[in-house]
Amino acid sequence: MDEASIDQVQRIVEGALMAAGKPLSLDQLQALFDEHERPTRTVLEHVLSLIEQSCEGRGFELRKVASGWRFQVRESLSSWVSRLWEEKPQRYSRALLETLALIAYRQPVTRGEIEEVRGVTVNTNIIRTLLDREWIRVVGQRDVPGRPSMYATTKQFLDYFNLQSLDELPSLAEVRDLETISREVEDRLQEELALDESNANSQEETETNV
Repeated sequence: MDEASIDQVQRIVEGALMAAGKPLSLDQLQALFDEHERPTRTVLEHVLSLIEQSCEGRGFELRKVASGWRFQVRESLSSWVSRLWEEKPQRYSRALLETLALIAYRQPVTRGEIEEVRGVTVNTNIIRTLLDREWIRVVGQRDVPGRPSMYATTKQFLDYFNLQSLDELPSLAEVRDLETISREVEDRLQEELALDESNANSQEETETNV
């Protein structure tokens, strides 16, 4: 593929990522093109690398997450960009973050197993909130009396917190108690909330103006 064609692919990919409002995978990017002009995955990866380089020194970046690639505001600018909106990023309770942390680090895990570690009953609304946000999903039933549901995190969870995989979570090689888990993960999760809200609101503004 010649340089002119690469430039055209780059413009198309940039436009698609700007308009999508969600991460796009290589397959989704390939599907933008007719079969006779469809770039290979290698070409697309090269184009994405060029786009990433072109964002250097700018207020936004191309970021790869679990579901694909997306444009987003640089994390270092979130405290300024968030001032565009009066509504503050949603804060989550410690109980919700502890529950999410346990699912992330010990998945698949049942509600009863979470309660055993936390030492208190898990509020039904916490599980419902995590399911509604599509941060967790039911992946089966534990083969014990009552066959309780087992929960695991989703790609949406990884996308929300700018992760490509669970391997990027803080290392907890010797997790001994819940306090260790929640202390390590709570700061990471809360740190991402303001940035994600800024990105979401910025994308809504873009879609409105298109």
